[in-house]
Amino acid sequence: MAQTINELQDAVIEEFSDFDDWMDKYQMLIDLGNDLEPLDEKYKTEQNLIDGCQSRVWLQCDDVDGKLVFTADSDALIVKGIIALLVRVLSGQTPKDILDADLYFIDCIGLREHLSPTRSNGLLAMIKQIKAYALAYSVKQ
Repeated sequence: MAQTINELQDAVIEEFSDFDDWMDKYQMLIDLGNDLEPLDEKYKTEQNLIDGCQSRVWLQCDDVDGKLVFTADSDALIVKGIIALLVRVLSGQTPKDILDADLYFIDCIGLREHLSPTRSNGLLAMIKQIKAYALAYSVKQ
């Protein structure tokens, strides 16, 4: 059975709680980014670029049996790790669940406070884009 968004968030919080040092957490983000399935070149389009990110972030969304499946990529290591976390927590969920989600894991792992203002804006832009897809698909259903 698929995990709920909150179960996935709790798993992320637990993984990050193993590290006290932020350099280790950044390394974990980079590793997550490196583990992200590469995005097919055909999806690296202007249309899939997220506005508001300093680095380039592409986000592709597909509806698979009423669940939204996200694939993403970025040209910046840390940012790629951040989008990998969001994809991990939100991909495979229904549009309604994504729209209703309270993404508490971001503050719980201390991510927001350890990002530069531009990366923080980028994080918000990524979440906004994911929720925009969820809204668009929820209207279609």
